[in-house]
Amino acid sequence: MRIVVTGVTGQVGKALVTPLAQLGTVVPADRSVLNFAAPTTLAGALDRLAPDLIVNPAAFTAVDRAEDERDLAFTINGEAPGVLAEWAARRDVPLVHFSTDYVFNGQGEARWREDSPTAPLSVYGASKHAGEDALRAFDGAHLIVRTSWVYAAQGANFLRTIARLARGRTELKVVADQLGAPTSARIIAGAVTAVLAAETGNLRECFGRSGGVVNIAASGETSWQGFATAIVEGLKSRGVALAVQSILPLRTEDYPTKAKRPHNSRFDLTRLQDVFGLTTLSWREALEPELDLLAPEMR
Repeated sequence: MRIVVTGVTGQVGKALVTPLAQLGTVVPADRSVLNFAAPTTLAGALDRLAPDLIVNPAAFTAVDRAEDERDLAFTINGEAPGVLAEWAARRDVPLVHFSTDYVFNGQGEARWREDSPTAPLSVYGASKHAGEDALRAFDGAHLIVRTSWVYAAQGANFLRTIARLARGRTELKVVADQLGAPTSARIIAGAVTAVLAAETGNLRECFGRSGGVVNIAASGETSWQGFATAIVEGLKSRGVALAVQSILPLRTEDYPTKAKRPHNSRFDLTRLQDVFGLTTLSWREALEPELDLLAPEMR
């Protein structure tokens, strides 16, 4: 089986390459191979790649920049996935596509289910929602994987930002009224690979049982402040010298950003367990191996 994985320079794409190699030949497709900013080129590129399965984490993920670059965000996150979906449906090629908690409005206390009403607050969220709609417009075997608060030991993300700031500042102020589950790219890649490994023979039926969408995140919940505290404590316990002495809570309204952030990003993971038989590590457990990788770099 030839598995085309897009966005392999990103956190999730990079994490997917190794575990998916257990299932077949992985064809990494970065921007030079599949340019999502030029959707009209994608069908021809896919013809040449001839995949038996497409796994698509590629996306425009600069949340605040999307407010100023709306057209580009919608091209990459909305139009391009539609081209992939049309190509895949015509050739009966299963497609796994990644989406986000930003398709919800972030209000209330309830955990978001796959069938919860969507109402994006930002251009980024709206563009990802458009990508979901584009997949549903074609009768192809597809699975939309919604994720949240993604990070890894490599790349540009909250984990590495906090580690860098903690080295040079004695005090950090971090938002404490947004709740979610920090989810490592490793957790996501492992879960997706497990789903595909168990159902390789009939992915259309498998994806259909899930309604075409599933939440994948670490279990449990915390705030960004709680996540930052765990990062600092974990690095210090691994012998990393940090200047930071305190991490103070900050309200969302005291940290203005161009794009509105959801206050509630907590996912209901029932479908992941009931349909696919999978549970995920707690966010604290999932953080440990990422800190193990990051700490030696910082010593």
